[in-house]
Amino acid sequence: MRSFRSGSWRWFRASVVVVCAVALASGGSSVPREPVVEDTTPEPAALGRIAEPIVRRVLDALLVPGAVVRIRTPDMLWEQAFGDRALGQDDPVRVHDFFRVGSTTKTMVGTVALQLVREGRLALDDPVSRYRAGVPNGNSITIAELLNMRSGLFSYNEDPEFAAAMDDDPERVWQPDALLRIGFASSPYFAPGTDFRYSNTNTILLAAVLEQITGQDIRTLLTDRIFVPLGMTDTYYPEPGDASLPAPSPRGYLYGTNTSALASAALPDEQIAAARTGALLPTDVTNLDPSWIGAAGGVVSTAQDLENYVRTLVGSDEMLGPVLQRERLDSAAPLDRRDPAGIRYGLGLESFGPMIGHDGAIPGFQTFMGYDPVTDVSIIVLCTLRDGPAGGRPANEIAYRLVSALIGE
Repeated sequence: MRSFRSGSWRWFRASVVVVCAVALASGGSSVPREPVVEDTTPEPAALGRIAEPIVRRVLDALLVPGAVVRIRTPDMLWEQAFGDRALGQDDPVRVHDFFRVGSTTKTMVGTVALQLVREGRLALDDPVSRYRAGVPNGNSITIAELLNMRSGLFSYNEDPEFAAAMDDDPERVWQPDALLRIGFASSPYFAPGTDFRYSNTNTILLAAVLEQITGQDIRTLLTDRIFVPLGMTDTYYPEPGDASLPAPSPRGYLYGTNTSALASAALPDEQIAAARTGALLPTDVTNLDPSWIGAAGGVVSTAQDLENYVRTLVGSDEMLGPVLQRERLDSAAPLDRRDPAGIRYGLGLESFGPMIGHDGAIPGFQTFMGYDPVTDVSIIVLCTLRDGPAGGRPANEIAYRLVSALIGE
């Protein structure tokens, strides 16, 4: 498919008929194609005719209760909310609702770390043992390896006893040091720098280093260095023990349990069938205390704030200056612009084909935020379910299909 590079949106306006046909086909042959009428009007409705069928197909397939999708191109914005805020209630999700945005938080913590590098208060090749004693392989793990997910440190949330505690006591308030003790108690996955393994322990440890250097807690650092300067008035990092979401916000749901998800996000076949008939409903886990994920995924935000953030994060050197911004983008440079499922990780950023940003997946919510600086297209997807009954991350699935339809080469 032709790529919507800079200056080619005029072609898009005149060719919606072609793109819509491809977008409908990309969602699966089991869905009948509807007649497509050519529309040359440069309005968000034209973009919606591509995006909405893709979104609805994934939401229906993965049984997602609610979602918000926001797409911005060089000259138009399309956003839409789907579903209801709570199962069984006639209370539609709205585009400005608050969501937990999970591991998109990691880009924010990484940005503060790189700001301190720019200020000369931290170096990417510093060993973590300089700031924290008792870290397995701490003399060999660098700050860059925490950011790149190449430390080898065990991710505390993969500990079975920790998962069981989340299921049994969702209101428990977790201190970062307690999370680190769990992560440090298990053997590392590999020697530092020899492999890649996504680990929440990396970001919890990095945040502790930043707090030690600055004398400020991570909530203050994110607020003062990112949220306020970028005008993110609907974004915040919760206080310890604050499991509430501000109104308006939807509920967040989970099929299975945190313990069962360690083995597989997919339910057993009989439960998948029951979920599809409505006999099995997901559990409301909205009030699971976010201290369990803390600096690795605790932020609450909106689609509009995330869009503004990711466009600055990727498309501007405002927060880091040109040298560090270039280094960061190069570390997560796309593997293959044609493959949004081809993921590369570097310095607290992910690339998904042409999109650079991050996703997030926590019990109750799943998030995608990405921006393509080549085509000037951003995609934000917020969902109220982490995994479908048979597995599958809904926000990512939606985003991958949208990328293929809108930016595919």
